Amino acid sequence: MPFERELEGRVAVITGAGRSIGRAMAIELANAGCNVVVNVRSNRAEGEEVVKAVEKAGGRGMVGVADVIDPKAVNAMVDAALQKFGRIDYLVNNAALRQEKSIEHLTFEDWRKVIGITLDGAFHCVKACLESIKKSDAGSIINVGGLTGAMGAPDRVHVVTAKAGIAGFTRGLAMELAPHKITVNTLVPAMLARSDKPNEIPAHPVYRPLLGRAAWPTDFAPLTRLLLGPGGRYITGQIINVNGGTYFGT
Repeated sequence: MPFERELEGRVAVITGAGRSIGRAMAIELANAGCNVVVNVRSNRAEGEEVVKAVEKAGGRGMVGVADVIDPKAVNAMVDAALQKFGRIDYLVNNAALRQEKSIEHLTFEDWRKVIGITLDGAFHCVKACLESIKKSDAGSIINVGGLTGAMGAPDRVHVVTAKAGIAGFTRGLAMELAPHKITVNTLVPAMLARSDKPNEIPAHPVYRPLLGRAAWPTDFAPLTRLLLGPGGRYITGQIINVNGGTYFGT
């Protein structure tokens, strides 16, 4: 890496970090020297496993058990992080729920649950972390979007709406937080491969990556590291697709 250990001493809060993309991000940032708050909704044991991986990679870690739709729980997690590390430089809003259900069978409860985790959760986490991030000389927020937010998908109108909203949330925050030198971007992953069939492209009516495989969680972690590091300080307000050529964007 051109900036080896470039995040030494920094602190990142990553929501939904117990597995998959969030886990890969946590480990990659630890490789750069970052300390990581590994958020999980309820599975502390899962979070502890990620903390072990973070510490093996050279960072310090802690588990933050909090349902992101609960502002009191989020505030308590952030307070605990500040007590342990004394600072927060970065927030990665990765927590999401990807549920398939047709509009005919979609209930308002289903709708609110997906919107709540993706959008309300990102809002609560930004509110809780913002004062600390503003004190950083390299503050940054990454929101994890979804390909469906741009392309649509059947039986996922609630997920499509939430992920499209994340793009708007990012652009609004980027404008508002620019005077504080805080960068805000959305990272848009493609459909992930099954862990038991990492080279298989999942059957889907829309998604066909040009590079001939579905995505792996580790495909997104290096770009997260770049955006949070010194090489990403002039990138803000962007919706960045990492999808193997599935969608070129506009």
